[in-house]
Amino acid sequence: MARRTRGVTLAEERAHPRRTRRGIAVLTVLALGAAGVAGYVGVQRLVHAVSGEQCRVTAAGSEYRWAPDQASNAAAITAISVKRGLPARAASIAIATAMQESKVRNVRFGDRDSLGLFQQRPSQGWGTAQQILDPEYSTNTFYDALEKVDGYADMDIAEAAQAVQRSAAGSAYAQHEGQARATASVLSGQTHAGVGCALRDPSSPGSPQDVVALLEKDFGLEGTVSGDSVVVTPESTDLAWAVASWAVARATDTGAMQVQVDLRRWTRSMEDSAFTWSTVRLGPTEDAPDPNQVRISLARPS
Repeated sequence: MARRTRGVTLAEERAHPRRTRRGIAVLTVLALGAAGVAGYVGVQRLVHAVSGEQCRVTAAGSEYRWAPDQASNAAAITAISVKRGLPARAASIAIATAMQESKVRNVRFGDRDSLGLFQQRPSQGWGTAQQILDPEYSTNTFYDALEKVDGYADMDIAEAAQAVQRSAAGSAYAQHEGQARATASVLSGQTHAGVGCALRDPSSPGSPQDVVALLEKDFGLEGTVSGDSVVVTPESTDLAWAVASWAVARATDTGAMQVQVDLRRWTRSMEDSAFTWSTVRLGPTEDAPDPNQVRISLARPS
């Protein structure tokens, strides 16, 4: 089940069943067998139907895969670090922590009374259960605690995470460092055009007003509704890419169909093209947009 806040469906809060390797293998063989009949595009769609919706993050030559709900939560975690003016290292620490504690899922269960992305406990003063299950609230409380750790930005990720969490298995955070750092680099705008998501169309159109509210909540930025789109022009190119990457990673929640920044564009689909950003070709009479302008469209492009 999913819950809705301000009209935006937030990431799932229950455990995800795992497909068996045998089942995936059988369906993959069927996909390959269909190649001669359906062609390449048809096979792409069948393979994605087998593997399901997914997001991919690419930075410094390495690629990592996320389920859409995990990517959405990682985007919120990173956006809040940007909003607070924290170094990208803070987002890396937070994502690695959430990977270990909850697999970056906003779960309603855990050890004793642990809840949410960081498995925070109401009985230990992290907030009420309702508060902890708000990803923005739980992320802010994590950063509040992290900022009290002297020299955290110079620590190993596992050491900094453990200083906040005080886990019985503190060294386990280290195994997530590569994926956490790459994801934080892309979602903070340090790496451009590094995230793509293959997603089915939403069951109902997203709301531009809801995207504006979520943009304000995560980044503290003001977006403008323009028809079926939200337009925002951050003050720097990196921040523009942070917002654009956030919009792709949170598309599973918001229903975003297309995201454009400068002359690069992501378009929602279940094909491999959804893992990349295309280049927009201007007509002879068209003017180039502001390079820092981000347009998030909630309607299928014609």
